[in-house]
Amino acid sequence: MSLVDTAARIPEYVPDPAGIAACAAASAADAVVRGRVQVVLPMRHAGAREVEIGYELCGAAGAPLVFVAGGISASRHLASNAAHGEAGWAEHLVGSGRALDPARVRLLAIDFLGADGTLDAPIDTADQADAVAAVLDALGIGVLHAFVGYSYGALVGLQFAARHGARLRRLVAVSGAHRAHPYAAAWRALQRRAVALGQLQCADAQGLSLARQFAMLSYRTPDEFAERFDAAPEVINGRVRVAAEDYLDAAGARYVARTPVTAWLRLSESIDLHRVDPARIRVPVTLVAVEGDGLVPLADAVALLEGLGAYGRLRVLRSPYGHDAFLKETDRIDTLLTAALQAPIPSGDTA
Repeated sequence: MSLVDTAARIPEYVPDPAGIAACAAASAADAVVRGRVQVVLPMRHAGAREVEIGYELCGAAGAPLVFVAGGISASRHLASNAAHGEAGWAEHLVGSGRALDPARVRLLAIDFLGADGTLDAPIDTADQADAVAAVLDALGIGVLHAFVGYSYGALVGLQFAARHGARLRRLVAVSGAHRAHPYAAAWRALQRRAVALGQLQCADAQGLSLARQFAMLSYRTPDEFAERFDAAPEVINGRVRVAAEDYLDAAGARYVARTPVTAWLRLSESIDLHRVDPARIRVPVTLVAVEGDGLVPLADAVALLEGLGAYGRLRVLRSPYGHDAFLKETDRIDTLLTAALQAPIPSGDTA
């Protein structure tokens, strides 16, 4: 589908006048606006659906606007602020002196489609990109200074660049590629089967917990586990228990406490539905890949770079944290992000 074809599918928006007014009035660096946008969205695999998209906007009006998106567990709430004291998912990536400092840039984030578990239908990353565009339209925002995406957010960012490139000056895609790697897709398929088995036993929470524990093995690396969990196994009540099991159990329990099963299933599927033709992207893209990432291999990042041609550049991190490096190596990620956001935009690259 061409960009012209995509434009013809722009949804019919229901603007949020209160949100627009609040955005216009915000002037302080810690000013926060939260709201919701209702939109009829023509979804790629599920037809037209009426959806509600939650957003959070923080930072001074007039500052360069940066859209930030994280993994499938992320939300619109990036970090604690004057209006909302609770910690956000990007707590160590956003703040004073950081590349994402609300005193210097205005930050916008949304709740992903399907994140609340009420949308039980196939969700494509293209749908998420269109949802971002819907929020921009409802808030009267024309062009983003940058889209910064981590993991699943990087996939959405690539779709946004392909489908709505005229509204974007640059993209930073961390630990995300133009397609799902078949090995990673197989991991997720088995995780979904674990959930299905749990549902058959009326044990949805246990199935989701097990799926999350499997996922943790793909997010991290053997090197990290060798360093952290090298204690000898124990025999407890006649069964062998290895050193990493307490960590995995805790990770599963935390995830189950905050995630609806339907939300996880549909967003997991969404990763595997993801496909972007790099040739359709015509904005500057900084790719950040992690050597040893089991979900997004470095080879896929290189293939994406080659497809982007002159529009792409690649930075590679070496980290024992694998796919989760963006949540653990925050200082190193911030250095790369600062350079990417300050890089000049070549004349003629964007509208």
